[in-house]
Amino acid sequence: MTRYLLAGGGTAGHVNPLLAVADRLRRDDPAAEVLVLGTKEGLEARLVPQRGYELATIPKLPFPRRPNAAALRFPGEYRRSIASVRDLIRSRGIDAVVGFGGYAAAPAYSAARKEGVPLVLHEANARPGLANRLGARYTPWVGVAFEGTPLPHPTFVGMPLRVEIEQLDRAAARPEAAAEFELDPERPTLLVTGGSLGARRINQTIAARAQELTAAGWQVLHIQGGRGELTDPGVEHYRLLDYCDRMDLALAIADLAVARAGAATVCEFAALGIPAVYVPFPIGNGEQRYNAAGVLRAGGGVLVDDAEFQPAWVDAQLLPLLADRDRVAEMGRRAASAGVRDGSDRMVALIRGALLVG
Repeated sequence: MTRYLLAGGGTAGHVNPLLAVADRLRRDDPAAEVLVLGTKEGLEARLVPQRGYELATIPKLPFPRRPNAAALRFPGEYRRSIASVRDLIRSRGIDAVVGFGGYAAAPAYSAARKEGVPLVLHEANARPGLANRLGARYTPWVGVAFEGTPLPHPTFVGMPLRVEIEQLDRAAARPEAAAEFELDPERPTLLVTGGSLGARRINQTIAARAQELTAAGWQVLHIQGGRGELTDPGVEHYRLLDYCDRMDLALAIADLAVARAGAATVCEFAALGIPAVYVPFPIGNGEQRYNAAGVLRAGGGVLVDDAEFQPAWVDAQLLPLLADRDRVAEMGRRAASAGVRDGSDRMVALIRGALLVG
């Protein structure tokens, strides 16, 4: 029996590919034991047990970014976290550590190295996070979701996707999706989403042009997320939701999307052949622009800066795009050419290769 320690978490960007790989490992080898390492504060604290996996936790320990009291305490606390994970590896007989970035990942990488256990990484963003930049120095087994990710010896595997996305037949699911969201299955659909936290600029701009978008012959499925700041304007063919529990169905009915360029969003759209207008999150290290680069090169999307995504941009750029159905369809085909549906299988193959080499 093979025993795996999957380390990472904090956000959906770390947790979802971790769970996709865990599911594939368990599907391929029902006797395998999968233990997840995370923190009590991260999203994994809820999602991992819900999925039926055991969760071991270590303290959340951010890397210090300025000289202060926390920076002085960090080395000792970090060493204790590594020792805790080393104990876990030994006591549970772990055969391989697989990391996905996030707070719990870095101590696991150091522990795997010290224990001589094969270490495999997955980096979901085109610009890697600090933990994976550290871990990639310890192993040749580095899977990346995007070509050109600046890590040592990367292997392109794509994004491990949730099985309901990986196996989605969009055409077959469209009638169910239309019924779920009370939409017309024959009318082209613009999906608008800013993720679970919402995207104020996207939400406000789309809401301001709801009438014009629907007058162009489209229907709008707008998932606002966040704090639910918008109120439904009551425009025919415009459907406003605070949250969506069936994103697989939202993707099934989408003919074009407007969204942030988070790694999972870009990879899911490309895998399913959904063209998109990407509005990268304007704060952070700019990784969202890099996430979208491959799809943009393929011609499967359009990128617009957050500050530029105003009603005037919708009038000048988005409405003419909606009027050109042939262009939208071609963008979808080009997006699919840059997509990967079998990221979970590719990542598991990388893990098995590491185990064979030892």
